[in-house]
Amino acid sequence: MKIVIISASVRIDRQSHRVALYFEQYIREHKLAEVEVLDLKKYNFPLFEERLQFLVNPSPGVLEFADKVATADGIIIVTPEYNGGYPASLKNAIDLLYAQWKHKPIAIASASNGPFGGAQVNTSLAFSLWKIGVILVPSLFLVPKVQDAYQEDGTAVNKEDAEKRAKVFIDELSWCMQACSKMKTI
Repeated sequence: MKIVIISASVRIDRQSHRVALYFEQYIREHKLAEVEVLDLKKYNFPLFEERLQFLVNPSPGVLEFADKVATADGIIIVTPEYNGGYPASLKNAIDLLYAQWKHKPIAIASASNGPFGGAQVNTSLAFSLWKIGVILVPSLFLVPKVQDAYQEDGTAVNKEDAEKRAKVFIDELSWCMQACSKMKTI
């Protein structure tokens, strides 16, 4: 199985990227799946013009991103909460694709520098994802005070707590990935 982690923030001194790095380490350490982080900051997509299927000359980065999303068995989106919503970089990446998202199991991890862990972002992000036909994993991974919970390299400050919560979150994603895989054979 292959899991792609989308790190949504492109901001200077971003904190949510720490959570993306944590999940990459956790999945590798526990040998749960093949894993790769797709960092939207590195892709540096132009402002949304049109869906991939209608672009005349899509950039190599757009084609690479589309292929990695399409071939993933499951996706973790790690997003910060900005004023109750998710960043434009993530909306841009979501709207760029369509068929690649259809029936794809997606789990949301949200982070904030405040006490609620990005809880408000989940409603708006879930609605956008439902509209394009993803299989939304019911488990959420909320990270309050992300700057205090994870080091810059993704190391959890409280490893025991982080692993306990990550296990439940990843188990739910894995269950959805397996269910979708079985449905493809029917």
